[in-house]
Amino acid sequence: MTKLLASVKDKHEALMVLNAGVDIIDLKNPDQGALGALRYEDIAEIVALVNGAGITSATIGDLPMVPELIVQAMQSTAETGVDIVKVGFFPSARSLECIEAISALNQNGMKVVAVLFADRHPDFGLLDHFKHAGFFGVMLDTAGKDGRHLLDHLPLSKAGVFIEQAKALGLVSGLAGSLRLDHLHVLKPLNPDYIGFRGALCDEADRKLALCDTRLQTLKSMLHKNNIAMQNAVHA
Repeated sequence: MTKLLASVKDKHEALMVLNAGVDIIDLKNPDQGALGALRYEDIAEIVALVNGAGITSATIGDLPMVPELIVQAMQSTAETGVDIVKVGFFPSARSLECIEAISALNQNGMKVVAVLFADRHPDFGLLDHFKHAGFFGVMLDTAGKDGRHLLDHLPLSKAGVFIEQAKALGLVSGLAGSLRLDHLHVLKPLNPDYIGFRGALCDEADRKLALCDTRLQTLKSMLHKNNIAMQNAVHA
């Protein structure tokens, strides 16, 4: 059953998402890029507010693929108590170095989700390396926030290949990337573990504005109905 990830930028939004029963409360700064990071003290404050009532994740920022920088940011983020740490993998000759450096953190119990970007020539061959390094999961997102969405950058069939490959490796899988509410019906049949939203849940569908509770409740209802329909189809 596909679950919902919603990205929030402050305590007010986190509480709204928590009360709505969203499955993963994703902490990020939408003013600082695709994976913009909140201040560590803000992450810690939100994690304390959630207090184990929901799963939290946090991004480390759009960092260059330099192992030392990434590991330092991941450690500082994990120290806030957040459940999952998300790290972006941009095209780089140093990707495998970064994976190797992160593997030690995975072995120490950190849950890490790698994020690949549909608009940055994602290398699905890295999924095998993520698995062997002990990563918790993988997501497919978009780096550019210019009004184009995930499926503007790669065909639905390729997103399906990503999900199938992740599941075969035992990695938790997710799809995101400037998705609209109506993308739910298109992506849900691929059966990702999570579908992530930010902009579609905000006032005027602008990811930099505040979350809108009406939009959030609409999406929750759509996902619930879609999950029930798929379950009924399986048992028909």
